[in-house]
Amino acid sequence: MTSLLTIMTFTPLVGVFVLLFINGRSHNALRGLALAVTVVAFLVSLPLVTGFQNTADYQFVENIPWIATDAFQMHYFVGIDGISLWLVMLTTFIMPIAILSTWTAVEEKVKEYMICLLLLEVGMLGAFVSLDLFLFYIFCGLMLIPMYFIIGIWGGKNKVYAAVKFFIYTMVGSLLMLVALITLYFKAGGADFNITRFYALTLDPATQTWLFLAFALAFAIKVPMFPLHTWLPDAHTEAPTAGSVILAAVLLKMGTYGFVRFAMPLFPQATAQFTPLIATLAVIGIIYAALVAMVQEDVKKLVAYSSVAHLGFVMLGVFAMNQQGIAGGMLQMLNHGISTGALFLIVGFIYERRHTRLITDFGGLAKQMPVFATIFMIVTLSSIGLPGTNGFVGEFLILLGSFGSSLRWWSVIATSGVILSAVYMLWMFQRVMFGELNNPRNQTLTDLNAREIGIMVPLIVLIFVMGVYPTPFIAKMTPSIDRLITHVQTRQLALNAVPAAVQTPDHADCRQCPQ
Repeated sequence: MTSLLTIMTFTPLVGVFVLLFINGRSHNALRGLALAVTVVAFLVSLPLVTGFQNTADYQFVENIPWIATDAFQMHYFVGIDGISLWLVMLTTFIMPIAILSTWTAVEEKVKEYMICLLLLEVGMLGAFVSLDLFLFYIFCGLMLIPMYFIIGIWGGKNKVYAAVKFFIYTMVGSLLMLVALITLYFKAGGADFNITRFYALTLDPATQTWLFLAFALAFAIKVPMFPLHTWLPDAHTEAPTAGSVILAAVLLKMGTYGFVRFAMPLFPQATAQFTPLIATLAVIGIIYAALVAMVQEDVKKLVAYSSVAHLGFVMLGVFAMNQQGIAGGMLQMLNHGISTGALFLIVGFIYERRHTRLITDFGGLAKQMPVFATIFMIVTLSSIGLPGTNGFVGEFLILLGSFGSSLRWWSVIATSGVILSAVYMLWMFQRVMFGELNNPRNQTLTDLNAREIGIMVPLIVLIFVMGVYPTPFIAKMTPSIDRLITHVQTRQLALNAVPAAVQTPDHADCRQCPQ
């Protein structure tokens, strides 16, 4: 079906319009409708996997003129390849889980909360399927608004500060990217924002450097990379559970995906030039975030800093520029979404019961909540990359790829992050789950109910499926990854041979453009 991506992307928008006509006091009806809409979007997305061909071409493509004049054109141009497929699936998979987590957590302005979550899904899906740079920019901007309100209205005591900080950081990066894509538009002859045309554009080294820096800064803020990460712990700590889950599972991937989809193939020479710097910042982020996580007393803030460390591994693998590194980075994007999303759900479960996230307020919960303890342990082991879980496969491929590239010594240093993550995660788990039930309030806690167990089961299943048999996931990525590597390396060689060339290719035959 050629319109499958459009149906999937805008199904949540239909849900938004229906929600407007439901009584705001009917909380269960509002949550039920939002859940049903996200489940439908997930079901609509399943044929993307079953019908996906293991090739490098964009598939399920729709290219419709949107704004057209004699001198200017903008297209609704969408499609997916192996790089975006699983990120789309992660988004549709995580949204019903996020909605389910709100059932007892949010009791005020439920209608507005559900509307924000559905609008957020539209923005995330639209960004992952966009093959038009301006369309991508529009969907990225759309994502900021509902997340700003989710943090600022339903967040914790410092919610306004965290929401404003999140918005300012990400908006500054987005504006820099807007300037860069307008520059690209004129460099390409001012016809449209088709990404395949921009891929074939040859730019001089100085122009590449400045445009890469603009894109890289925008995406580095979204990842976020050290030292641009400071908005993330505040946003995670203050956001409600569903907001933290979506932020960790999907929103942060906009940064890493942006590097792979746009910054690296558009500016291959600048990519090579800045690879040592990016790798250095990634490794600093891995070690720094792990050390800061060790001293956190707030469980949620500890998990937030772990995100910075895990995404540092993703950046290291992506910039290794070989099949193992990029495949590991892409796989780790999915793994992080599943494992860290699950950790935020676990923190949400315990916060609903005790209304505190301080590690010192807990102790001995394994005796009182054995099912919770079992699930918590599985997710913790996944987060630290235990063999047999999804986290191990991604980290191993990243370290293998980076060690086999020009980033060998960066890889060696980054391995310390694996050890440090085990230290802070297992130490936190030991303090929360074992020991004596010193606080009387902990002795009355109830174990997970059926809804909470149902939320966690799909995540646990994926942790083991991806850890034991990751081949189906990697197989669909590989052709697109190979094409990306070939494109970047070929363009680097061509630019090195003729460093001053500034050419605009003839697009009469678009077969010269990466598909």
